[in-house]
Amino acid sequence: MSKYLVTGGAGYVGGTVAAHLLAAGHHVTVLDDLSTGFRAGVPEGADFVEGRVQEAGKVLDGSFDGVLHFAAFSQVGESVADPEKYWRNNVGGTVELLRAMREADVRTLVFSSTAAVYGEPDTVPITEDAPAAPGNPYGATKLAVDHMLSGECAAHGLAAVSLRYFNVAGAHAGGILGERHDPESHLIPIILQVALGRRESIAIYGTDYPTPDGTCVRDYIHVDDLANAHLLALAAATAGEHLICNLGNGNGFSVREVIDTARRVTGRPVPAVAAERRPGDPAVLVASAARARARLGWRPARPDLADIIGDAWEFARRTERRP
Repeated sequence: MSKYLVTGGAGYVGGTVAAHLLAAGHHVTVLDDLSTGFRAGVPEGADFVEGRVQEAGKVLDGSFDGVLHFAAFSQVGESVADPEKYWRNNVGGTVELLRAMREADVRTLVFSSTAAVYGEPDTVPITEDAPAAPGNPYGATKLAVDHMLSGECAAHGLAAVSLRYFNVAGAHAGGILGERHDPESHLIPIILQVALGRRESIAIYGTDYPTPDGTCVRDYIHVDDLANAHLLALAAATAGEHLICNLGNGNGFSVREVIDTARRVTGRPVPAVAAERRPGDPAVLVASAARARARLGWRPARPDLADIIGDAWEFARRTERRP
């Protein structure tokens, strides 16, 4: 059994990864300031410390075998409106985390990165060698941390793996842990809010893209598949190497396909209205996960879109029933 610190472990992805670590028999400590996470998102069995990632030095000691780092602000629009907030937290917080890790002699890190580092891709599917040209401060801060980790590996022998997520969706354990943002900005949870009657309709931002049905195409990955990749990354981490892997299914679904699938899964009407394109939305974002297959031995076990939406729907209904 190993011992891991999960920063941002009260959030959607961090909490799900913490649950997977516990199920694998590891000891888990979650560090989260609950600014965007939820105390209920920390899985049972994990130790919880309320605090910012900058305070990791108060938690880390030589008994930890590694860190999984999810603590970051992640709203693209907010990052454009308030970039300093993102640079201070996402980059500055990681600087302090790495310092704390060196002082505690903790030498393994798995970092939660994003496909937003690529910006508008030149070719699809996107490989890790594609040019990195983030179109917003959020993506820029994640790319800056990747550069930081490469330097840390070369200078101090850190074993680091950055996992660049495409569109994460679904819910852990058939609907126990799932997405909830305030305000909600992700497509599938918004569609399900419409199905629950909490919104009147879903807006389709752009219907004239060069795609089969005119709407944007994205690569969706089940959060449990994503979590499994983190455990494999811990095993693959190598001293002095910064490994970067995309995580995606390698298949794209259009906005209209996602809405139609949600209608079938929920059995409820989901009114949709056409809206203008949003600036900076690429037509197609689909991952090549060949490196993750080769280096981590990872393959998505739950790639079916209806399965992903079904678990998200169960979580949405559970949340709706809570007082």
